[in-house]
Amino acid sequence: MARQSVIRTQRPSQTKIVATVGPACDDVATLQRLIEVGCDVFRINTAHGDIPDFARRLEQIRDAAAKTGIPVGVLVDLGGPKIRLGELPEGQFLCVAGKTVRFVRGDRSTVPGEFTSTYAALLDELAPGDRVMMADGTVALRVEEVTPDAAVCRVVQGGIVRSRQGINLPGVKLKVDALQPKDREAARWAAQNDVDFVGLSFVRTPDEILRLRDLIAEAGGETQIIAKIEKPEALENLEAIVQTADGVMVARGDLGVEIDIARVAVEQKRIIREATKHRKPVIIATQMLDSMQHARLPTRAEVADVSNAILDGADACMLSGETAIGQYPVEAVEMMHRIAMAVEQSSSGSLRAAAEPHHELNAITESMALHAGKIAVDLGAKLIVVASSSGQTALSISKHRFPVPTVGVSSSPAGIRRMCLYWGVIPLPEAPADDPVKIVRTVVEWGRQGRFLEPGDRIVLITGTGLPVSAHNAIVVHQIS
Repeated sequence: MARQSVIRTQRPSQTKIVATVGPACDDVATLQRLIEVGCDVFRINTAHGDIPDFARRLEQIRDAAAKTGIPVGVLVDLGGPKIRLGELPEGQFLCVAGKTVRFVRGDRSTVPGEFTSTYAALLDELAPGDRVMMADGTVALRVEEVTPDAAVCRVVQGGIVRSRQGINLPGVKLKVDALQPKDREAARWAAQNDVDFVGLSFVRTPDEILRLRDLIAEAGGETQIIAKIEKPEALENLEAIVQTADGVMVARGDLGVEIDIARVAVEQKRIIREATKHRKPVIIATQMLDSMQHARLPTRAEVADVSNAILDGADACMLSGETAIGQYPVEAVEMMHRIAMAVEQSSSGSLRAAAEPHHELNAITESMALHAGKIAVDLGAKLIVVASSSGQTALSISKHRFPVPTVGVSSSPAGIRRMCLYWGVIPLPEAPADDPVKIVRTVVEWGRQGRFLEPGDRIVLITGTGLPVSAHNAIVVHQIS
């Protein structure tokens, strides 16, 4: 029987919330509170720390989830080939517009105005005319001359740069491997420890996803891959990347430096449409409630940003520094939940994504999902219930954005946790998944205990008849007596 503690302290939003762990929530009690107020998936950022750190955080997350009885997913985000400045002589340097600076080889600079980088082959791949962006795109350089030992750059847009800040090279097709040694180690660890999702940074081609999938399989895992869209090459290969990955993330931080920042919202909408078309979950990330790192309330623009992401069809919205290092991690999750609920309650009709049938998808699954949702709406059902080992049927229903919540049951704990990322799907752990009668009985009892199901209510169940088919093939309508 499903645990009653699955009922949250407040009604869950249909939009899922991803929260990044860090010093601001580095204890089980805070993580437990984040789950209770709406967090569905925790993100471990491997750009900071090492395997023992990641293992400790994973243990804390699982401990917190066990204490609440609420299933949560875990996303291990690989750092990828992020190029950073080396150490500067005084920790920082003021780049003055019109002046020149130099990149030299090595990992530490001793001369003001000379920079090093973490990418040893940088000088070999730069050419005159290339752009170099630093400090989150606020400082811009143009390469004027390249020699074997240095690259001379003119400062186009000045500002202060600091040691270890990121470097972006828009338009430069680097030969660097998407999977760095540290990424391989972290991905292998994630696979061996039943982590649900792994984020692949700076994806450029589907082949990079396939190489990571091979690594995960070799480690004996089934961890799903979230492709982070943050390079122009990824936008060029978007459909193939979405088809190959298990989900995508719109990583707006680096994306907004690699392409014209004015196009970020346009590309975000395109990525969401592509993910919807191929029935893949999509996460919107970076600066969603950024001001809440230091303030109890977000800006109006941030509220509108989150709202529009939901209206566009995002499955999940992600918090980064807000929960990792911010002063108000719990309040940030609560605010994200409030915004999602406001959008969902006032605009359920316009939330429905354009999830048109697609010839590459399982025709039976697609048809069953579509018509179960239509029946649920026509009959005013309170719930759609789907038993799905992989979660694919639940995801297909999710993409249609029906105004009826979906309860997902699975014989696989991993399947339950994957559903934590699917819009509108409530994962119900410890419920039977292979007997329609037991499924209905368990869901009805769970709903009655949560006081949102009562006699006369209807639920729509997608199930199998026991015939030898590879998909769901029956829709059952049950009215509670």
